[in-house]
Amino acid sequence: MSSLFDLTGKTAVAIGGNSVLGSSIAKGMAAHGAKIAIVGRNLEKAIQVVQEIEEAGGTAKAFQADVSKRESLENAADQIEKWSGGFDILLNAPGKNSTTPFFELGEDEWDDIMDVNLKGMMVSCQIFAKKMIEQERKGSIINISSVSSTTPLSKVFTYSVSKAGVNSMTQYLAREFAPHGIRVNAIIPGFFPAEQNRKILSEERIESIMNHTPMKRFGSPDELQGAAVWLSSEKASSFVTGALIPVDGGFGSMTI
Repeated sequence: MSSLFDLTGKTAVAIGGNSVLGSSIAKGMAAHGAKIAIVGRNLEKAIQVVQEIEEAGGTAKAFQADVSKRESLENAADQIEKWSGGFDILLNAPGKNSTTPFFELGEDEWDDIMDVNLKGMMVSCQIFAKKMIEQERKGSIINISSVSSTTPLSKVFTYSVSKAGVNSMTQYLAREFAPHGIRVNAIIPGFFPAEQNRKILSEERIESIMNHTPMKRFGSPDELQGAAVWLSSEKASSFVTGALIPVDGGFGSMTI
């Protein structure tokens, strides 16, 4: 069975691979044999993730890029292509959040979050998938969504809207890229405490989350690795595209 999840010989590009969730997923892919390009705006953090992957016996390299700027992503794609010869897996894990109430929300803040969470993901799919198609490489694109994409959460209006867009884009691109042998899926994480959401995790909100999560706990970043490695594997998930995979402790199944 282990051969089903073997990523040896594959190169994975991890956009936002220096984040808490993105880095954990990248480490999981590396542990299964993939060569990893860690792409982030903060090069220092990206280098740290690379060092951790290498210490565990994997292969990785850090690349700097601002996901909200097309030219920056294009430069990173060219550099990664020179380093690896091409790529087979694209992990889109950028993320930006805000707690600004709706009537106080300015257009600049809206644009900033959308540029990272939605437009940046769209542009990275354009750039990296085009290169995959040109090289006639079958592959897998994994977009990181959120439970707020299906049931909008309070206090994170723009984030919820952006992640709903990620779901729609994922399913559209699954149809668009299927003829080229490229599968496109999304993982919908539940609550995984990280830098971008700790500021809204008050005791009252934590209690509300636990009451709505059948497993009664937060997720650990390494619990996303299994779904990501499965979706990365050409053998294990060869007939899976356009899927929105929840990894949320049952949050999405809870009603009353």
